[in-house]
Amino acid sequence: MPEPGPRRGPAIRQGWRPPQAAAAGPARLRRIQLRIVPAVLLAARRAGLGGQGSARLIERHARVYRRTWGVLVSGVFEPLFYLLSIGVGLGRLVGTVPGPAGRPVGFASFVAPALLATSAMNGAVLDSTYNVFFRLKYAKLYDAALATPMRADEIALGEIGWALIRGGLYGCAFMAVMLAMGLVHSAWATAAIPVALLIGFAFAGAGMAATTFMTSWQHFEYIMLATMPMFLFSTTFYPLGVYPRAIQIVIECTPLYQGIVLLRGLTLGAVGPGLLASVAYLAVMGAAGLHLAGRRISRLLLR
Repeated sequence: MPEPGPRRGPAIRQGWRPPQAAAAGPARLRRIQLRIVPAVLLAARRAGLGGQGSARLIERHARVYRRTWGVLVSGVFEPLFYLLSIGVGLGRLVGTVPGPAGRPVGFASFVAPALLATSAMNGAVLDSTYNVFFRLKYAKLYDAALATPMRADEIALGEIGWALIRGGLYGCAFMAVMLAMGLVHSAWATAAIPVALLIGFAFAGAGMAATTFMTSWQHFEYIMLATMPMFLFSTTFYPLGVYPRAIQIVIECTPLYQGIVLLRGLTLGAVGPGLLASVAYLAVMGAAGLHLAGRRISRLLLR
């Protein structure tokens, strides 16, 4: 027979609570509730773009890649192989081609800045599509992140920031190769790395926004369908004048062409006010993608 005591019977009806709950207090219970229900926490926080959560996510990715640094290094070799095989090898047969403002330039000098832009595009797209899709659908990394004070816009900015860091490493390595091979012909080339980061920002924002609409790995075929024609036809290997005017208009509307125009003008010394339009194009594209990615992540994970 249970031992009778004051904690049974009437004591319960009078609202008795265990000592642990009484010690916790209302403030502690509210903190626990906020960690369990992230939507309440997100509503209580001031809205804004980015924050400490973005830096924490970048730090997380850097720690992960400490043991797989070979994956990062491998991204440098693809544009380098294209430069050596097509830019240098085929360039001996081609000779010179019309560069910016119609001035003849060596084929290797013509191709190198385009490959730098392509490297920035590929690095940003790879990180903001395949890796983001895995973290979103399988690793459930963002579900765990949103259970903390981190916001959806911080996740989007953190992912794009990491893609820019990765693209910046590729750009610096490829720029060093261009300098060693004598393919830089202007002091304006010092701005080539920031422009490569701008290209990466544009494609990372657009890539992450597109990834939030994907539901299976088969959808990544559309990514290849978009990036491969841009790589082949955005004046990477041929001047714009070789195409019919109708195709030229389509090419001029692609983001990779805008990036190639910027980098080619900087490395060859053909700098003018017209390049500002390309800068604005890429900046708007990246900002729109970042905004859409943050909204889509919030809608997918906090609904």
